[in-house]
Amino acid sequence: MTDATNPAPLTSDDDWWRSAVVYQVYVRSFADANGDGVGDLQGIRERLPYLRDLGVDALWLTPFYTSPQVDAGYDVADYRDVDPLFGSLTDFDAMITDAHALGLRIIVDLVPNHTSSQHPWFSAALAAAPGSPEREFYLFADGKGENGELPPNDWESIFGGPAWTRVPDGQWYLHLFDPAQPDLNWRHPQVRAEFEDVLRFWLDRGVDGFRIDVAHGMIKAEGLPDVGFNSMTTGQRQSELLGKGRLPYFDQDEVHDIYRAWRPILDSYPGGRMAVAEAWAETPQRLARYIGPDELHQAFSFDFLDATWSADSFRKVIDTALAESTIVGAPTTWVLSNHDRQRHVTRYGDGEVGLRRARAAALLMLALPGCAYVYQGEELGLPEVLDIPDELRQDPAFLRTGESRDGCRVPIPWSGELAPYGFGPQGCELSWLPAPATWRALSVAAQTGVPGSTLELYRAALRIRHEHPALAGTTGGVTWLETEPGVLAFHRTDGATTLTCVVNISGAVVVVEGYGRPIVASEELTEQGPGHVLPVDAAAWFERR
Repeated sequence: MTDATNPAPLTSDDDWWRSAVVYQVYVRSFADANGDGVGDLQGIRERLPYLRDLGVDALWLTPFYTSPQVDAGYDVADYRDVDPLFGSLTDFDAMITDAHALGLRIIVDLVPNHTSSQHPWFSAALAAAPGSPEREFYLFADGKGENGELPPNDWESIFGGPAWTRVPDGQWYLHLFDPAQPDLNWRHPQVRAEFEDVLRFWLDRGVDGFRIDVAHGMIKAEGLPDVGFNSMTTGQRQSELLGKGRLPYFDQDEVHDIYRAWRPILDSYPGGRMAVAEAWAETPQRLARYIGPDELHQAFSFDFLDATWSADSFRKVIDTALAESTIVGAPTTWVLSNHDRQRHVTRYGDGEVGLRRARAAALLMLALPGCAYVYQGEELGLPEVLDIPDELRQDPAFLRTGESRDGCRVPIPWSGELAPYGFGPQGCELSWLPAPATWRALSVAAQTGVPGSTLELYRAALRIRHEHPALAGTTGGVTWLETEPGVLAFHRTDGATTLTCVVNISGAVVVVEGYGRPIVASEELTEQGPGHVLPVDAAAWFERR
């Protein structure tokens, strides 16, 4: 057994997170070591050399804690243990030791807004009477109406339907997500103390950071006031206000007190331990409040993910993000896909068009300053799986809204001609979600060493990003260049060395010249006079020394 208090050392760099490429591992869909059809920690451990060779700096692991798995582990019953579905604490310790030995850091998902309904605290709350100390750990309230038969207010679940469920004694409890995910009362001092201890538990085991799930949600407005509308009365879901307006259960000022208490804990450990917020706020200014020397290190900006396939949209998003980065003194976080959103190959048009655009967007993202997050399978060019049979879908939101995130969570293909393409041990045919037949051509084995494959494009771009002096720095912005309409071009410099990224979104081929020699391109370039022809929906990096 590895010693959890003495994990393998990493090269000391407290600012590693400022320019890191972080690879998101959706644990249940990455690699299955024991053949039960579900990914696990030992599977991750066995595939660590692949991630090192890909060229990423860190892994973000989705929740692997003890859980009934109602929402794929985002319903936690024990924050200090590994669910047997994924392995054991011994497996975690072995995995993080191996990761550190390979120079890879580990970020784990923390889910503080809510617990599982099977958490011991909630079991005790249900067994206790209204007004009891046990119920103070959650948000229980009396209902409205003559006999309390109506919910306490008009709040809606993000997964659809009311955010309140009634218990047999007549009270209601709040769950902003599934009823199996009751919201905690973060005004309770024991709740705050518990999570500070959970942070230390995993920091002591060597984790390098935390991704904070629903980081904007822990504090609810005093008095639990109505929103004033819901989908039953207006046809508009309250969740449509995410990132656009204020809701009484999200982005309350008091939430920042929590992070001001967490930051000294992170800073007390060596090696640049960090935290990144999954936070939604109505303005960039309010989102920026989560970041700073006394709060969190980063907050995801989903504007890049939401940008449409146009030069103007990308330019606006990039300019805004870099300006905000300068104000708060923290790096930007670029994201193209994740476990909650449709894969960008499909968002950009699917098929050959979508893949071309996704490859170009990858070069655009990886040329920008700051931190980039890559979702597993993105480096293989995987599309969204749109035809999963309804009876196989497991996303709890699907049953309430008809919307499903399962299509981006299908286990990634590693090798072989038949599904599930090496996801499990040799000869194993089990997979918790089915992979399409077309994925045989997209597997790691099918793309490795193949010139022009998406996997080799990512490997080349990540290697250059690490080694090139114009890209390797943790500071500095971009200099936009004059171009024809529909073409994005900017350069980054380091002394006498300049790297220029050009992206053609114009709808016609363009000739690029004057930026030096091409060093990587998402599509094959051809020479024309002193320049190079950049195809439609393609991107390339040029170097001048």
